[in-house]
Amino acid sequence: MPFQNLFEPLALGALTIPNRIVMPPLTRMRADSEGTPGPITAQYYAQRASAGLIVAEATAISFPARGYPQMPGIHSSKQVEGWRRVVKAVHARGGRIAIQLVHHGRWSHSLYNPEGGLPVAPSAIGAPGMIYTPTFTQVPFETPRALEAAELPEIVSAFQVAARNAMDAGFDAVEIHGANGFLLDQFLQDGSNRRTDAYGGSIANRARLLFEVVDTAIAEIGRQRLGVRLSPHGNLGGLTDTDPVSDFSYVIAQLSLRGLAYMHLIEPRASSAGIGDDASVDSANNAQLFRRLFAGPVITAGGYTPAMGSEAVQAGLADAVAFGRLFAANPDLPERLLRGANLNAFDRSTAYGGGAHGYTDYPFLVAAEA
Repeated sequence: MPFQNLFEPLALGALTIPNRIVMPPLTRMRADSEGTPGPITAQYYAQRASAGLIVAEATAISFPARGYPQMPGIHSSKQVEGWRRVVKAVHARGGRIAIQLVHHGRWSHSLYNPEGGLPVAPSAIGAPGMIYTPTFTQVPFETPRALEAAELPEIVSAFQVAARNAMDAGFDAVEIHGANGFLLDQFLQDGSNRRTDAYGGSIANRARLLFEVVDTAIAEIGRQRLGVRLSPHGNLGGLTDTDPVSDFSYVIAQLSLRGLAYMHLIEPRASSAGIGDDASVDSANNAQLFRRLFAGPVITAGGYTPAMGSEAVQAGLADAVAFGRLFAANPDLPERLLRGANLNAFDRSTAYGGGAHGYTDYPFLVAAEA
């Protein structure tokens, strides 16, 4: 059997997954204008229920937390009901599904704020480049407003409520998005965090907001249903850090003490994820650098081929492997790997927005062989 070690069961906190082939969160922009996932989203995830674990796409904890068109949320009763239908569809096919919770921070725009306020961030430092508005128009990023310390408990509370809503919707687990240049990552990295209060300066201070979010979520849903995603050395959103190995070693060691269900680490070779398909070959290896610091299960992601993923598990660098583009294009990816079958090619032109094309119409192996 090819890649046999990817087909061994694995305990992730309260879950036992039947294989180590994970579908990571993938931005697809198919929710409605109110951030509610619809029937096509339920179909999309149910098609991929053979994954050991699905982690549903980054989902906003509030309206101002959004940062791209047709982004789903989980802060209204309508959104929760939409996600409940998604979860039921996945469970009906024997799958397991978590949801990733996010606040975009500076990687947003005032047009995503119902009150028209500027996006918020640890410091008033803008992200480089352009952003899509809710109408898919590209405009430059705005210079964000630095959050007041008194506002941070509201951010923490929004993550807490979103975690509770996720359990109400039936999700098997929750993943806190501390990666890829979003708000919690903006606090972690010193290129975007120039604060001088208790949330800036030392890494212990810069990580304070992440730890408060994690600890509050643990109190709400339990540590055995909570994971965290980090991207050391990542540069999405223009983020930089002067000492990523030391800083993220501290963060990961502290998260390890909390007994989480899993840690989800992104490899920096794929830091252009969502922008291009080329992976760098000379980046740091996060799995090698940080896996030893986390006592629980580690999922590794970022530019993996099945062979590379199998090798990472064999070497003890990770316990499971996430395949993003491969799962987008191959709804039956585990079956294809099990049989050594050919893989559908990913069509990036259909990745963001639109309808069924490039979303739910990728062929299954049986259909391809018919």
